[in-house]
Amino acid sequence: MIWTVVIACLFLAGFLFMRTQRRDDAKPSAPDTGLAILQFGHAYPNEAIREVVSTADGNGHFLRLHDGKVGFMRAHGQHFASRLIEPGGVRVRHTASGSGLVLEFAEDAEGREAGSFEFRTSADAAEVSLWLLGSLVPAGGIDEAPAAVTDER
Repeated sequence: MIWTVVIACLFLAGFLFMRTQRRDDAKPSAPDTGLAILQFGHAYPNEAIREVVSTADGNGHFLRLHDGKVGFMRAHGQHFASRLIEPGGVRVRHTASGSGLVLEFAEDAEGREAGSFEFRTSADAAEVSLWLLGSLVPAGGIDEAPAAVTDER
């Protein structure tokens, strides 16, 4: 009698284990935006995040920061590679679809973080490109001294 109960318990445990495995497989594997915000906060604790735009697959996150800088995160499984995009540190092109951007980072010689990023809408891609445009420096640099105003009367 006791062997019957033990076997029934083993079958029940196996059934419950298989059921939870199927439920876990049905979950999307892309990390969520909340986890990206927390991880970026750990990497850069002094940066305040104003807005986040995620890519269509959820593996890339672009963060607009409080002082006009742009943060970038790329998911590698459940871990993130975080970086601040420095002025003049990225080249941006649009994709043929219009809802994506191709980024090439100047200091990334191996090209690990460069790539094509598709967004849910073309408006999201345009928004991120405007953020990146704000973090770019013209090739000649910025002239801090204002030009002298002459009055020719």
